[in-house]
Amino acid sequence: MKRKIITTADGSKTIQIEDWNEQYHSKHGAIQEAQHVFIKEGLIHYRNLINKECQAKAVGISILEIGFGTGLNAFLTAIESERWNWNINYVGVEAYPVDDTEISQLNYAQEINRGKSDLFKKLHATQWETVNPITNTFQLTKRQQFFSDITDVELYDLIYFDAFGARVQPELWTKAIFQTMYNALKPNGVLVTYAAIGNVKRAMKELGFIVERLKGPPGKRHMLRATK
Repeated sequence: MKRKIITTADGSKTIQIEDWNEQYHSKHGAIQEAQHVFIKEGLIHYRNLINKECQAKAVGISILEIGFGTGLNAFLTAIESERWNWNINYVGVEAYPVDDTEISQLNYAQEINRGKSDLFKKLHATQWETVNPITNTFQLTKRQQFFSDITDVELYDLIYFDAFGARVQPELWTKAIFQTMYNALKPNGVLVTYAAIGNVKRAMKELGFIVERLKGPPGKRHMLRATK
C-alpha cells in the first residue's frame, strides 16, 4: 500500500497509508495526541495512582505498547522516565516495522527536545526480540508479532493500545483482542486508547474492566481508559 509522510496540525510528522486514508497518529496533531492519551491519561495517571496508594516511590513500571509504529509513544515515555527517574520496562509490539527511510523523515526530536535526537535514533537502531537498555531508567524490547499472538499473563502495569482504527482494521478491536489485553495486565493495571466507540467500551466492560470515557485529544471528543 502507498505510504507518505504528512505534517499534522501541531507541526509534527506522521505516516499516512493513502489506500486507507489512515494515519499512524492523529492528523490533528501527532505529538499532542500521544501526550494527551498515553502520557497524561496513561503514564502520569498510573504514576499518580502508585503514589496515592503506596505513598512511596515505585520500584518500576512495565508498559506494553500495541503498535510500536513510529516510536513516538516510546520516545515520550523514555523522556518522562529520565525526567522523573522512573524505571520503565517497555515492550513494543509491531507486526510490520516502519522502515529506516520513513523514520529518518520524522521530526519528533526537533519538535519535542532537540537534545534527545540520539535517544530517538537509539530506540529504532536497537535489535528486535531482545531487551535493550536505552538509558539508565528505560529499557526497550521490540517484538515483531501479531497482536492476536500475544500470550503474556499479568506482566504489565500499563498498556498503550495504539492500533490502527476500527474503520480499517476492525479485527484489532474485538472482544478477543481485549481479552488478551486483560490477561496481559497485572491486577489494577490500566489500558488507555484514543478510541471511544461504543462496542469497544461494551467489550471491555463485559471482560471485567472498569471503563472511563475521558476528554479526547485535539480533534476527538473522547478517549477510553480501562482498569483491571
